[in-house]
Amino acid sequence: MTIRLPRKPLIPLAALLVATALAACGGSHQPTTHGDSEGAYIQAGPLLYQVQMSRELNPHNVEDRQYLAGIPRGTARPGGAQEWFGVWLRVQNDTGASQPAASDFKIVDTLGNAYTPIPLATGNVFSYQPRFVQGTNGQNLLPDPESAAGSGVINGSMLLFKLNTSVYANRPLELEIQPPGGGEPSSVVLDL
Repeated sequence: MTIRLPRKPLIPLAALLVATALAACGGSHQPTTHGDSEGAYIQAGPLLYQVQMSRELNPHNVEDRQYLAGIPRGTARPGGAQEWFGVWLRVQNDTGASQPAASDFKIVDTLGNAYTPIPLATGNVFSYQPRFVQGTNGQNLLPDPESAAGSGVINGSMLLFKLNTSVYANRPLELEIQPPGGGEPSSVVLDL
């Protein structure tokens, strides 16, 4: 004689297991002040920063020329042992009040060499331009999701750096974000 158990008790158990697995996969982000790779939400002051992408830029490439628009006159172009390097950021304000976005960044290699961004003209629609980011009651993202930078493939505003090519031997590189109100910088390891 075979005894059959009803299947109904297994359905709630299966639902519980699926819910637990989904929660473990990161249904919500837990911000930290250090990220081991791009894509991590990094908290610097009250705002969350996420590196969407980082890569070298080729001034001879049609797409990359758009990112390099607005370099200040007198800025030396990269020499033989240097290159342009872009870091695309997304900033999010989950607080209820308007907050200033960071304006102080640097890339640091394992030898302690630090590189600061080249300021781009505000006419470059892809460049990171620090501003107040509205709280949850308003537009709480930088770049604006309706802008070219916010609605494009990358969904981030770009910081432009001029790096020595020696950074490839001095990896990992970290992007440091100084909170506007001061304090310890937050950092994220760049996928280089």
